[in-house]
Amino acid sequence: MASIASRFTPLLDRVLVEKLVPPAKSVGGVLLPETQKHINAGTVVAVGQGVYNTDGEIVPNLCKVGDKVLLPDWGGVEIKLEDKSYEVFRDKSILAIMSDFE
Repeated sequence: MASIASRFTPLLDRVLVEKLVPPAKSVGGVLLPETQKHINAGTVVAVGQGVYNTDGEIVPNLCKVGDKVLLPDWGGVEIKLEDKSYEVFRDKSILAIMSDFE
């Protein structure tokens, strides 16, 4: 079966992100309350080619497939692919690329 990235290509400066799902249990097996604050982050699954500048040249996106990113609370478009939930953001809307997070 083809991967999501090969079947879904965002246009221009858009980025497809699989959001991080907070764990329901702690490492010790304790159930965590749903009211806990979770980090609004995810993994980049697919990226568009970038945007055109005033000279007609393509400026590539800063995000790359596999990057861990910090996301805003607003601005994404939620889509479902193969029973999984993803969000599409503009590259410039992504707050940060993170080297490591849980």
